[in-house]
Amino acid sequence: MDQGAPTAKRGPALDRILTLELVRVTERAAVAAARLRGRGDEMAADQAAVDAMRRELNRLPIHGTVVIGEGERDEAPMLFIGEEVGSRRGPKVDIALDPLEGTTICAKNLPNAIAVVAIAEEHSLLNAPDVYMDKIAIGPGYPEGLVDLDRPTGDNVRALAEAKGVPVKEIAACVLDRPRHARLIADLRATGVAIRLIGDGDVAGIIHVTEPQQTGIDIYLGIGGAPEGVLAAAALRCIGGQMQGRLVTNSDEQRERARRMGIDDINRKYTMAEMARGDVLFAATGVTDGNLLAGVKFSAWSISTHTVVMRSSSRTVRWIKADHQDMEKFDDAL
Repeated sequence: MDQGAPTAKRGPALDRILTLELVRVTERAAVAAARLRGRGDEMAADQAAVDAMRRELNRLPIHGTVVIGEGERDEAPMLFIGEEVGSRRGPKVDIALDPLEGTTICAKNLPNAIAVVAIAEEHSLLNAPDVYMDKIAIGPGYPEGLVDLDRPTGDNVRALAEAKGVPVKEIAACVLDRPRHARLIADLRATGVAIRLIGDGDVAGIIHVTEPQQTGIDIYLGIGGAPEGVLAAAALRCIGGQMQGRLVTNSDEQRERARRMGIDDINRKYTMAEMARGDVLFAATGVTDGNLLAGVKFSAWSISTHTVVMRSSSRTVRWIKADHQDMEKFDDAL
């Protein structure tokens, strides 16, 4: 079966109360990770976020299956692909998650580490293998098909500038700072656009295109993780925008892994809607301060968190600044 075109019958839309319940999931994971910010221990921060997120997910009234997670089944105690979470007494749903997107960022206490999770109706999220994905993304308000993964970089940038009504030099592109992007970066510089290079966190990088006035990012390009691509597509489905992705495999083992996960056409170009279908809920909480989300703040009497939570069916976006004053109760939950 081609995973890009699920044909299962849709169930009822997700209960809207889950939108706010999802906030607690990312809040708990973000706080757990934030306690280890700047300590230089990526694994400890990631594990703390995983443990906190699993506990909260298991409190939700859902029968959830992790389709984008922390690894394969034999890598437990991470939230592995295929793991079932929730109370098992609610709707069957797909779950994509990254309890700590930007483990290196958190360990070094750099900007834009987040805890993120998406929930969709069963068989709605692309079950992407843990390989690379070539991606392009822009924010809302542009004609459909304005940019395309198969077009030259310069053509995409010029089309975006024309649609935005600005010179190319006023367009800003976000790219992961990796050696594999040397040619891409050179092509972008040749057009005259500004480039923001990021060390990690391409879910956050893609989400940034939805608020260019705040983040200064108009377009995201380049190769990052395929699971992160699905999470970003879920966010864009809710908030608006365009995205395309294509798996990048470097070995027979990776191609076989993709086939085992139901992907028949390894060269398929996925649209945003093919990566995240149906009714989608998405939440992200800042771990460290970033362009869109403030990081967790600790004081003697409270813990402050900043979360964005979205829903595709209503195109609702909520920004939630929470002040958790019952410190003892919060710590017991962790």
